[in-house]
Amino acid sequence: MVWAALIVGLVLLVLLIIFIAQNQATVTLEYFGWSGSVGLGLTMFISAVAGGLLVAVVAVARILQLRSILSAQRKKLNHQ
Repeated sequence: MVWAALIVGLVLLVLLIIFIAQNQATVTLEYFGWSGSVGLGLTMFISAVAGGLLVAVVAVARILQLRSILSAQRKKLNHQ
């Protein structure tokens, strides 16, 4: 199973490298007064990673919230 996951990961990495290499057109970005030119593929990759990190942070916060609720319910049941 680990080998299959590794192979899938490597294939996705190769596809990502091809995507970035084929999207080399430069775009101008402006963000809070900062302005610069960056490759389109790299811009899209950074945006996707930032979105993934945001989703991961929200998921971790929800998991911690659910664990806290579960812990409180277990303590309540143990004291009855």
